[in-house]
Amino acid sequence: MDELLAGMRAIAETTRLRLLFVLSHGEFNVSELTQILGQSQPRVSRHLKLMTEAGLLSRYKEGSWVLFRLSDEPPGAALARAIVDLLPGTDPVLISDIARLQEIRRQRAEAAASYFRTNAANWERLRSLHVSESDVEAAMLDIAGMGALGSFLDLGTGTGRILSLFADRAAQAIGIDQSREMLGVARANLEAASLRQAQVRQGDIYALPFPNAAADFVTIHQVLHYLDDPGRALTEAARVLKPGGRLLIVDFAPHDLEHLRDQHAHRRLGIASDVMASWLRRADLQLVRERTLAPPKGNGSAGLTVSLWLAERRADNVVNTKQTVNTRVEGNLA
Repeated sequence: MDELLAGMRAIAETTRLRLLFVLSHGEFNVSELTQILGQSQPRVSRHLKLMTEAGLLSRYKEGSWVLFRLSDEPPGAALARAIVDLLPGTDPVLISDIARLQEIRRQRAEAAASYFRTNAANWERLRSLHVSESDVEAAMLDIAGMGALGSFLDLGTGTGRILSLFADRAAQAIGIDQSREMLGVARANLEAASLRQAQVRQGDIYALPFPNAAADFVTIHQVLHYLDDPGRALTEAARVLKPGGRLLIVDFAPHDLEHLRDQHAHRRLGIASDVMASWLRRADLQLVRERTLAPPKGNGSAGLTVSLWLAERRADNVVNTKQTVNTRVEGNLA
């Protein structure tokens, strides 16, 4: 009762109602919110602080940025959504706020597109070295199965493509990446796809900003070969998995393309199946399925093979390393 009353008191002001309405359309930093509302930063920050303390908003620090969005935690989340639903969409002040919000989004998309154009040549050159992304994504969808995914984390989300691939089956979908520039690209892509249940956060794959047993499903797509210590990243991913939760990993099979170290910052030239199995055992994860995808012969590429591994955190959190009968190892998709 006290939390509900505190939340209602925190909403009872015109600017705060406007902030709730704007933040119901996505996450924004303080500078963007001041542009949308046409008010000073100290004033907007004070309103945000009060609503965050009342549990109506969530606040995330990302480098020098502080991002806000409607809370996901009860009872504040339910109260914030209920108030937003009561606000008249025909109100001229709110209509003006949305117009400025759309301009902010246009600027975001333009900046992200510029960054993408600058780096697209390298990404496309790398993709041309292996199986098409459509084949990899089809294999990921097949391995993940058709059911609901619950809480979904995509580690090293990059452009947010894998986050988008699974987001519509997740109750909540969050992508983590250290690169501010890539997060900008991902946010623009998620907004273009209208995936409001998906969000991205700046974070360290070795120290994820989540409690133990927070996720039902985790993906790590073409990330481990960039890392100094992939095993430690898998142990951290296992930490945030719920008992029975699943981890889907995609990376290159072993190869000898040394130029990828210099030109694309690869720390490892692919990952062997026995090495992956060892990392998973140390992370107390059980390998339950493995698949490899080789590029078609004669396509003029360097012929990099892509491997996919599905691992599970056992309900008792104890992996029986001798139990291999249920592990499925598959070859290329026909």
